[in-house]
Amino acid sequence: MTFTTLDPRTALVVVDLQAGILAAPVRPVDATDVLARSTALAAAFRARDLPVVLVRVTAAPDGADAVSARTDAARAAGPRPDRPAGWDVLAPELHTAATDLVVTKRTWGAFYGTDLDLQLRRRGVTQLVLAGIATSMGVESTARSAHEHGYHLSLVTDAMSDRSADAHEHSVTRIFPLLGETGTAAELLGLMTP
Repeated sequence: MTFTTLDPRTALVVVDLQAGILAAPVRPVDATDVLARSTALAAAFRARDLPVVLVRVTAAPDGADAVSARTDAARAAGPRPDRPAGWDVLAPELHTAATDLVVTKRTWGAFYGTDLDLQLRRRGVTQLVLAGIATSMGVESTARSAHEHGYHLSLVTDAMSDRSADAHEHSVTRIFPLLGETGTAAELLGLMTP
């Protein structure tokens, strides 16, 4: 599909483009391409004085703030190894600006346990453009919550990737069309050109 319009107060939300996540293998879009397209989107939003939200995920070293629900995946994986220092540092290529909102989350989605909705509403934002890694986890969780909060959504499918191509494809073809509009970074940037 393709994007149809951008509301006058649209914000870009870039999910989890940080050192530890960018270092992991992703498919089908290479992490360097996700980062480059997200960086171009951020520059375009900043040039138009539109909000840019950079989301990062982290956890306390002792794991005290981690979600502790029992899951089959956690049981199969065993104890989580300690993450290296700097794992949660946002990619410097994003060129974080003083006007950007930086949201730190402890779960998959950027809304739960953060003030993201409050910050967006204070700025009159009605539409979100989403990019990031991983498509089926952080991006999809954020998209689902944004939809429930009543935001219009544009999901930039070539500015996101996942641990597996199948997981990415499922989100892009089955879930995202139910939540908003999908398209490419070039299409989104085209809407921003007068």
